[in-house]
Amino acid sequence: MSTVQTKNKSNWLLNFLSSTIGRKLLMALTGTFLILFLLVHLIGNLQLLIPDDGKSFNEYAYFMGHNKFIQFVSIGNFFFIVLHIIVSIVLTLANQKARPVQYAYQAKDQKSSAASRQMMVLGSIILLFLIMHLAHFWAKSKFGGLTDIELTGGVKGHNLYAETVAVFKEWWIVAIYVVCMIGVAFHLLHGFQSAFQTFGLNHQKYTPLIKTVGLAFAILVPFLYALIPLLIFIQNQ
Repeated sequence: MSTVQTKNKSNWLLNFLSSTIGRKLLMALTGTFLILFLLVHLIGNLQLLIPDDGKSFNEYAYFMGHNKFIQFVSIGNFFFIVLHIIVSIVLTLANQKARPVQYAYQAKDQKSSAASRQMMVLGSIILLFLIMHLAHFWAKSKFGGLTDIELTGGVKGHNLYAETVAVFKEWWIVAIYVVCMIGVAFHLLHGFQSAFQTFGLNHQKYTPLIKTVGLAFAILVPFLYALIPLLIFIQNQ
């Protein structure tokens, strides 16, 4: 393949990704990855509720922190989170530029829901939550501040369970987590179905099922995330 052909293909890809359609597709792809991450992360976090003094959760945390493949995926996850935020900001600014003056009246049957019009606000709330979450757990796990315990096989690992319980003893932190999970729920209500629409998966036979699954996911997953700190707080009063 000649240099000119390679350059033309590269230009095509860059032009596509910089277009509105390309940015929306990138938004849908990164959003889908983050939806899957939320589900997998939730499965691990639910081990906090197992009544074994944190043994299962600490074993899970050790595995996640020392498995090379998981660490590679984690790096990719951070990349996709940043990319998702950047693309959402670019799309929002592009939409505002295309319509600098808001309509004085919006019809009730307008397709864009309240969640879709407030995605930027909801995304900002979720970003602040992620920063707080990383400061409480990830930063301490990576840079020190956690006590060590002996795990299965005699290996030493962080007692992340004890840190989690200590954090969720504070009612105001639990309240912030619950409020942020409400924000995640509204974000998912729009984002889940929007991703499938971007992929072109609109059909009178499948769309109702996608809407139902999306609604269930947007309610159940954030609810379980919020339930974890609530139960830990109640159990430690």
